[in-house]
Amino acid sequence: MDIKELDKKYVAGTYNRFPVEIVSGKGSVVCDVNGREYIDMGSGIGVTSFGIADEEWVKAVTAQLAAVQHTSNLYYTEPCARLAEILCSRTGMKKVFFSNSGAEANECAIKAARKYAAEKKGSEYYKIVTLENSFHGRTLTTLAATGQDKFHTLFNPLTPGFLHIPANDTDILRAMLDKEKIAGVMIECIQGEGGVNPLDAAFVKEIETCCREKDIIFIVDEVQTGNGRSGRLYSYMNFGVAPDVVSTAKGLGGGLPLGATLLGEKVESILGFGDHGSTFGGNPVSCAGAINVISRINEGLLAEIREKSKYIMDELSGCPGIESVTGMGLMIGIKTQKPAAEVVRECMEHNVLCLTAKDKVRLLPALNIPMELVAKAVSVIREAAGK
Repeated sequence: MDIKELDKKYVAGTYNRFPVEIVSGKGSVVCDVNGREYIDMGSGIGVTSFGIADEEWVKAVTAQLAAVQHTSNLYYTEPCARLAEILCSRTGMKKVFFSNSGAEANECAIKAARKYAAEKKGSEYYKIVTLENSFHGRTLTTLAATGQDKFHTLFNPLTPGFLHIPANDTDILRAMLDKEKIAGVMIECIQGEGGVNPLDAAFVKEIETCCREKDIIFIVDEVQTGNGRSGRLYSYMNFGVAPDVVSTAKGLGGGLPLGATLLGEKVESILGFGDHGSTFGGNPVSCAGAINVISRINEGLLAEIREKSKYIMDELSGCPGIESVTGMGLMIGIKTQKPAAEVVRECMEHNVLCLTAKDKVRLLPALNIPMELVAKAVSVIREAAGK
């Protein structure tokens, strides 16, 4: 059997894979089993922050592998502590809980909000407000938090206690917070799986204001938007707000599984011994990779990300076959007149790998993708959309 047949026979059929078997790569270029090269505009859905086989990242990870690959959280390891220090110093947050994925990071954020509310106001304050069109993960609880019915129908009953409101409607927001006993409000500043749609800045600020007034925990889900993706270290920094809790994953580990829940001053001590845990959370190899990633996301790189973002948006906006371009930084959604899946297939035929998000073509290239590869990919996308 070849790999595709082997996969179909033995791997659970949860993914509609593209007909490409990737075997190697370097930076923002990947190579398939036939030796064909592609420009990677997806970076593993925003995971390989500095591309494939990045030498600095590989060196950091390999050095830790040769020292100790894992120890339980009953013991201290330097990479875990150092990464927590870096994340707190770069954000102003106070504590970090490490896990394996974005869904787990969001689970921790929800638990922190509910425990805070229970202790401060009473156990009846447990509801979490999220937004319609949001996506927060695939566990039963984070599916419940996700504001898209299509993710709910097959898995009911979901975890109770989640309320979904429209994005950018401050009147409905205030009415919900006045009416219900709310523990937290959780948002993505840019709804990724929902179509790469940034929220209105005034709405995000209003959420912060309401949460402060009512002593509600303000959570920002930075699983996809974080770690430089938006052109700032975390996307909330574009909106001038200070969340109580920030969850992140994906690009943090640079290609290894790692989630993190950053806890602000209000909730820094809310989780005590035994309240939460993770076997692999804070794994020293994953943390060594993340230290390398975060340490390299400096102001120079962030400025380059914003410059590349502007180039992509300027080059694609108003082109034949393209209705709109949305997003921020190197997280971009392209609404095409043709079905997005068809555009992605045509791009693949011309050696460019893109993603979709709802009815849009989605771009999540490596943060350091060279400008010449950006230009080539944009040209292919423009051609595929306009045919």
